[in-house]
Amino acid sequence: MSAQLELIASDADAVRVAISIGASRVELCSALALGGLTASGGTIADVVQAAAGEVEVHALIRSRAGGFRYDDDEIRVMTRDIELAVAAGVDGVVVGALGDDGLFDERAMRGFVAAAGGKSVAAHRAIDVAAERSRALEQLIDLGVVRVLTSGGAVTALEGAAALEAMVAQAAGRIDIMAGSGISTATVADVVATGVRAVHFSAKRLVPDSTGISMGAASREGLGPYEKVDADEARRIAAIVTGGIQ
Repeated sequence: MSAQLELIASDADAVRVAISIGASRVELCSALALGGLTASGGTIADVVQAAAGEVEVHALIRSRAGGFRYDDDEIRVMTRDIELAVAAGVDGVVVGALGDDGLFDERAMRGFVAAAGGKSVAAHRAIDVAAERSRALEQLIDLGVVRVLTSGGAVTALEGAAALEAMVAQAAGRIDIMAGSGISTATVADVVATGVRAVHFSAKRLVPDSTGISMGAASREGLGPYEKVDADEARRIAAIVTGGIQ
């Protein structure tokens, strides 16, 4: 069994866990409960410092929750966010934008790649809702995207295993297929068996918070709980993938 490990990180603590388990990189984002949004400038700077070159930092660039069709204002903001993240020292960015035809918006994507200035560009799970996944994959290859995160279009990567195998075969080494969604100790071995080059996981735990006040639309029950990385779960997943003991 051989696949790279990518740990989702929202803070420096997760970066330290990623280093301890031998992860290749972290995907830095905020608001994981919303599918991940662009982290703040302060968080990006802090995480890059914590990584200290021992693990790569790839910043998710996503301006809002919801789908992946963006207007010109949103595309402009994400392009600027890419530039700022690169200036802060990230190793790469993770992006995605779909057009009205349900395929990747090539104008927006080319702008994102240009803004990255030669840094690694990966695509996120927008491909899982693309109108034609195989055509969308060829678009990413033509754009020079190096990696795509996918569940094979299913709710979880395990459920999408057959589609992941097909994507790996289609990619034929031209782009890395990275599996994500529902990656755990119970599923990771079967997911890696599809031939994907990497697995993307959060190993998250919920930290309770009893603050009993509503913050507008945030929650009617209060502010908590919030998510943190579970170092023990991350080590268990890494041990299964690497065949070692973490």
